[in-house]
Amino acid sequence: MATISSIGIGSGLDVNSIITKLVDLEKQPITALKTKATTLSAQLSAYGTVKSQLSTLNDVALSLGTSALWNPISVTSSNTSAVTASATGVPSQGSYSVEVQQLSRGQSVASAAVVSGTSLGTGTLSIQLGKWSSGFGAFTPGAAAAVSVTIGNGQDSLASIASKINDAGAGVTATIITDNAGQRLSLRSNTTGELSGFRMQVKDTDTTNNDNAGLSRLAFDPATNDPLTSLPSGMATTTASSVQARDAQATLNGVAVTSSTNTFASLVPGLSLQVGQVTTAPVTVGIAQDTAAIKKTITSFVDAYNALNTTLTDATKYDSTNKVGSLLQGDSTTVGLQNALRNLVGSITTGGTFSRLSDIGITVQRDGSLLTSTKLDTALQNMPAVKSFFTSSGGTATTNGLGLKLKNFTQALLATGGTIGAKSTAIQTMLDRNSTEQQKVTDRATTVEARLRKQYTALDSQMASLTALNNYVTQQVTLWNKSTA
Repeated sequence: MATISSIGIGSGLDVNSIITKLVDLEKQPITALKTKATTLSAQLSAYGTVKSQLSTLNDVALSLGTSALWNPISVTSSNTSAVTASATGVPSQGSYSVEVQQLSRGQSVASAAVVSGTSLGTGTLSIQLGKWSSGFGAFTPGAAAAVSVTIGNGQDSLASIASKINDAGAGVTATIITDNAGQRLSLRSNTTGELSGFRMQVKDTDTTNNDNAGLSRLAFDPATNDPLTSLPSGMATTTASSVQARDAQATLNGVAVTSSTNTFASLVPGLSLQVGQVTTAPVTVGIAQDTAAIKKTITSFVDAYNALNTTLTDATKYDSTNKVGSLLQGDSTTVGLQNALRNLVGSITTGGTFSRLSDIGITVQRDGSLLTSTKLDTALQNMPAVKSFFTSSGGTATTNGLGLKLKNFTQALLATGGTIGAKSTAIQTMLDRNSTEQQKVTDRATTVEARLRKQYTALDSQMASLTALNNYVTQQVTLWNKSTA
């Protein structure tokens, strides 16, 4: 008997086409499920947008409802090259006259030139920070102990001595300067101000600490009448005008002030002054409330609210021309959120000069959006009243400021388990269930297809057997008819 190699051959039927159509009928529910899944995904995305815009509105509400926003300071200077200022707190508003007589600096000295690679002998360098009187007349040691640096073996070059000084952490930085005459050891204070001065005494192993030989060549201690200061090979000042460490000197509203750095951090509470050059005329530093920064935050609130209002309106509107509803049309959560927001921005705050947004120049339009007018600039001239309108905390829906109301409202919506999170979770659950249903339909269709192929294969085999029997009988009848003839 012949073997069936392709389904349908035995029966002569287009079995593959029949099975495909029957399986497609089984899969038909997937079409509706996929359409529903597309809608759910779009709704989930829409709620993601709403959540993001609510978060932005919440950020602005946090600023509006916090007193810190309402204390921004604008600091100006009539000569920023000479004097700049920055608010470190909440300084009193007004203006200050600043004159700069002297900038701060550290001490710097340099040795006479020596041939590169020359050994300078052995001994100990003792570096002491402190304060010099004018012209290096007298030295007053600072609180820190002197730091000793051992120079040994007679093999230390000027470069290795500089390295040892830097490793010692003595409060000075040593560098090598090379010019036409050779190499020089340069020392400079790590900080500025009168107390950053230093001396370097030498204990030379040749037992003479103030000659022009050995390690003594690096000594710098003018207060002991050390002749090395004036000897050709001794440590000498770089220039007469910049060697000695000094404080910055200025006058603030006619009062003489000093600082070890070029920053005066505590002259005025909440204000830091930085000086950059000596002045020839007074510099005016002005301190005023930064109205522009506050207006910018209020405008950001309007923008954030309008963006959210547009999203909610577009998601819930009905297209009467095409008779098609938007993605979230009729969704109770979205509609409820939109109504609640509109009620909130239209609410009254009692107890202050301003009670509604319209009082400060922000009006609600027919579409629910907010519009700012020039009236806001006028209202901001009464900053305490505007601040009260946004920040007052009376504890009730009517006595709380609008910023506080918005903050509480948006935080509740965005909180774990809040309305937005719960709605997004519910949609995701429906999406997951939809995916499971699609898989069930697919699995059922696969089972049906397998069963049909098995049944039609059996039918093919049976039909093939019957066809073979029919052919045999026909053949026998034909032979019988021939024999009887």
